[in-house]
Amino acid sequence: MYRSTQRRSSTPRGRSQRSISGRSKRIIAVLGTVTVFAGIVAVTQVSSANDQLRTSTDCVAPSPGAAAEGGVTTTVTKENGRDVRHHWGDGQTTLEECESDSTVVAAPTIVCPSVEDRLPEIPAAARNEVTRNIELLQTQIDEANNRLANSVGEGGPNFINNAILGPLASKRVATLDRIAIAIGRVAPRPRDLDDLATCELVNQPTNGGGGNNGGGDNNGGGNDGGNDGGDNDDGGNDGGNNGLEILANSCENSNLDDHDGFQIGNRCVDTQMGEVGSASNNPSLLITEFPDQVNANEPFTIRVSTRNLIRDRFLPAGQGGYYIESSLLNEQGLTRGHFHTACRILPSTNEAPDPAPVPEFFVATEDGGGGAQPDEVTIQVSGMPQTGVAQCSVWAGDGSHRVPMSERANQTPAFDSVRIQVN
Repeated sequence: MYRSTQRRSSTPRGRSQRSISGRSKRIIAVLGTVTVFAGIVAVTQVSSANDQLRTSTDCVAPSPGAAAEGGVTTTVTKENGRDVRHHWGDGQTTLEECESDSTVVAAPTIVCPSVEDRLPEIPAAARNEVTRNIELLQTQIDEANNRLANSVGEGGPNFINNAILGPLASKRVATLDRIAIAIGRVAPRPRDLDDLATCELVNQPTNGGGGNNGGGDNNGGGNDGGNDGGDNDDGGNDGGNNGLEILANSCENSNLDDHDGFQIGNRCVDTQMGEVGSASNNPSLLITEFPDQVNANEPFTIRVSTRNLIRDRFLPAGQGGYYIESSLLNEQGLTRGHFHTACRILPSTNEAPDPAPVPEFFVATEDGGGGAQPDEVTIQVSGMPQTGVAQCSVWAGDGSHRVPMSERANQTPAFDSVRIQVN
């Protein structure tokens, strides 16, 4: 994995050091920008807060499974009328991208709220008209993204809102109204569909001057303040940590260097945990379809169903987005993030495997989909390079790759795993 070119001091950090630097720190979220041209997808390499661009001495080959066929690091497929983005190797860059020391700024992507998740059961008499208009909504999004990609550098600071997002919202209002009218002719008319008209940009090259780049609050995640405010020694929970003797609840007295968003161990993560949903809103997932056996190097598919996971937040771990942002919930109290899929050959089925080797296949998926109702995404596995028993696992991640927190300790986390015989 990549390491930072600017290493922190190895001097152990005591209370005085933390008190000087505590409130001045800002957590920087590193965003990967994706743009698609004629099916070829390029992933933006974005520097960290200190413009830590890699030099050739720091560049290492990405791990196996870090790129799809053809060497691309992100692919986009169409599923159920939406774009599904697969980030191969968790945002790692190729050697060529790394050694170029360049930041390529591409157009952001427009993502709109899912309409199908908010519709009641559609009567047969209205189904054709509703389907046509749902397809039209996707066409409108595609056209807006094309306009966005072809207008980089145009206009002033309000160009995107006035020329692209605003007109898109107006079109969506009209289309959503036609859907409501069609259903209303033969059944109760759905309410508040207009709330789904407004779309937003994701994977923006910059944060617009606020939030993570100086605004300080990580869109509500609360990284600025909190543990650095000095209340850890007083217990925090009614002055006594609920009567429990805890060993630590911050990095204030840790002897380890700060974690900096890159995938390095022996560090202390000072990012606050963030927002925890209620038990009924906690994410879950399940592998719903997989092969019992495959041949070596034979591609296969895995179908994954997720619930209560809004798959719209992905900070590339290979670009410094690892453990750097607090967990966030959307307006409905659902976790914002993505999910990971990994397959590895087990050396033995009688003992726990070595955790260090990278898997033969790995991809992170975020597509702007997901919601309170379960839905499915298909993962295309490129194949396993050798025979044996493959373990394919799927687990949810928040925007910064942690397994989402749950309300209770006895809730099963959002993960699943299967065994596949590779012949």
